[in-house]
Amino acid sequence: MRSIGSNITRGISTGSRLQCIDNSGAKLLKVTSVINYKGTRKRQPKAGVGDVVRCSVIKGKPDIRDETPLAVIVRQRKDWKRPDGRRIKFQDNAAVLIDDRNEPRGNEIRGAIAKEVVERFPEIGKVSRIVV
Repeated sequence: MRSIGSNITRGISTGSRLQCIDNSGAKLLKVTSVINYKGTRKRQPKAGVGDVVRCSVIKGKPDIRDETPLAVIVRQRKDWKRPDGRRIKFQDNAAVLIDDRNEPRGNEIRGAIAKEVVERFPEIGKVSRIVV
């Protein structure tokens, strides 16, 4: 996992619901914790584009609903600023499920993903069609 060039505003907190946009079998995810979050005491953990979160599957195939997989956030509604000065935001919050080697569990990603995710996870960029 590499670092990201831009400073991303964290717009997704624990308890947020994300769409799963890959074909791994999950449809709707709920964020339970943020991996490698370092914050102040009693502050609720937040995540942004390119962060890894632990989530529970709310809707999806029955065999995957028993798991608490890792996911990478690929889209968020909250806007963030890129180093060139542009502000980027999407219409929804979305994530892609990954395994323990940081590779995507599905082999197809529907919709656009952020460029910052491809910088940190090149394997997700190989599977996706549109990178914004």
